[in-house]
Amino acid sequence: MKPPAPRRVRVTVNGTPHERTLEPRLTLADFLREELRPTGTHLGCEHGVCGACTVLVDGHTARSCLMLAVQANGKEVRTVEGLAPPGELNALQTAFWDKHGLQCGYCTPGVLITLTELLAANPTPTEGEVREALSGHLCRCTGYQNIVAAALEAAARLRQ
Repeated sequence: MKPPAPRRVRVTVNGTPHERTLEPRLTLADFLREELRPTGTHLGCEHGVCGACTVLVDGHTARSCLMLAVQANGKEVRTVEGLAPPGELNALQTAFWDKHGLQCGYCTPGVLITLTELLAANPTPTEGEVREALSGHLCRCTGYQNIVAAALEAAARLRQ
């Protein structure tokens, strides 16, 4: 049996269009990290459990370790590098800095992406809603309290 033929993929990542011919089995995470080189999308478990690889695809969170790059054909992908202009921090990232919402930082890109989706859909989340949104992320360092505080602070700043 012959392996599937490479496929042409057009995807916009962080506002920049890209076109590549890819093996159909290449994951979106590997495409981002190895082909395009924004390395903020982290690979943790590679089973979709830890959330480190979370990106936005057409405005909705997706585990890039479980999604094939060919499935992103024609779509807009946003990684942690696309949350703010180069060299700047957005309100959520600033709140993480101010509230010490990260330690080792490995889970942080996926957490920021998930919270970006949450705050876009719900500008006034409760602590419980923030915790529920974070339930798909594993953080071994922070205990989540400062992450939750940063999310709530960012929501308040965005409303001003």
